[in-house]
Amino acid sequence: MTTTATTTDIPAATGSRPLIARGLLRLTGTELRLFSRDVGTVFFALVFPTVLLLGMGLVIPGMRDPVEGMGPPWEGMQVIHLFTPALVSVAIATVALNTLPAYLAGYREQGVFRRLSTTPMRPSGILQAHLTISVISLLVAAPAAVLAAVVVFDVPLPQRPVVLAAAFLLGAGAMLGVGLIIGGLAPKANVASGIGMLVYFPMLFFAGLWTPGPLMPDTLQAIAGYTPLGAASQAMSQAWFGGGVPAQQLAVLAAYGVVTFLIGARTFRWS
Repeated sequence: MTTTATTTDIPAATGSRPLIARGLLRLTGTELRLFSRDVGTVFFALVFPTVLLLGMGLVIPGMRDPVEGMGPPWEGMQVIHLFTPALVSVAIATVALNTLPAYLAGYREQGVFRRLSTTPMRPSGILQAHLTISVISLLVAAPAAVLAAVVVFDVPLPQRPVVLAAAFLLGAGAMLGVGLIIGGLAPKANVASGIGMLVYFPMLFFAGLWTPGPLMPDTLQAIAGYTPLGAASQAMSQAWFGGGVPAQQLAVLAAYGVVTFLIGARTFRWS
């Protein structure tokens, strides 16, 4: 396995901490190169949210029509504008529920974690490397979708960009924690992918991909606000279009992030 080879040829005389830091950097670089060669994964992780946004806005009838009868801040906006936070949520969910769990379970299935345990780089290095790659993927996919929305559909710029960034990062943390639990327990890559997809579509429903958050019934909005992706979409929507600081949603996301990463760390199976 390429990742094992990159960790065994580092001189041991440089001290344990520099050794681990250098090994982790090289391991992450190697995993990033392997990730970039998987065309299908790269497409869905980086490009799919933008393609979905353009397809919805340009192909589905009525998406370019103005919103009427909802009052500020929605009045006069195009329908596709209301979907934009949900489509950013698609980027989060795709990486967290499809890409990350499959890689982690696949490496367990192939015995990579077991082989790494015999090298100076501990198996947790793979975990750190793929969490880093997941964050990098999100930092590419989400801005690309937002740029397409602004350029093609004239979506207004966020009113509270700092709050939007906080909602995005907390939402990413919460969903990556869910992906860590799935990838940490699933025995095989195909099982992890299957479980991820079972979680993926309900999460997108609560995020507003079928019915945008502002158009949801009040009861459904309340329920969605307590799901990780629904809370992220609602928080980003408020930060984007106005309506105050989404304190409840941000608190929900922070709680999900802490709890899921603690559970993921405790239940992760290395073999």
